[in-house]
Amino acid sequence: MRPAPTRCPVCEAELSVTRLHCSGCDTTIEGHFISGHFGNLTSEQLNFVFTFVRCEGRINRMEQELGLSYPTIRNRLHEVIRALGYEPGKDEPVEISQDKRNSILEDLSAGKINAEAATRLLRGEEE
Repeated sequence: MRPAPTRCPVCEAELSVTRLHCSGCDTTIEGHFISGHFGNLTSEQLNFVFTFVRCEGRINRMEQELGLSYPTIRNRLHEVIRALGYEPGKDEPVEISQDKRNSILEDLSAGKINAEAATRLLRGEEE
């Protein structure tokens, strides 16, 4: 059995599921159904996700199994994340050096900046 296509072969618009069929009892249900987030993934992306899960998210194991470099695996993971509707790294905290952190806190303590500005700077947002 093949995976259902997600794009129209004529105009490339997203396809919607409107009919489900049970081969066991020959029942057919018609309506509008959601295919879920994974329905947007290509077969290559789905195989990547299955490999990722099987390797317990360990990229070094994926490097061995797929014979690909770390940057290639990371790029493919980012493609999957985007296909699922997210932006990679968006929710990751910004790392700032301890020196920068201390400088911000000193400026706050000295009254050079207010608490709101210090919070923005500690989050990595520019003033």
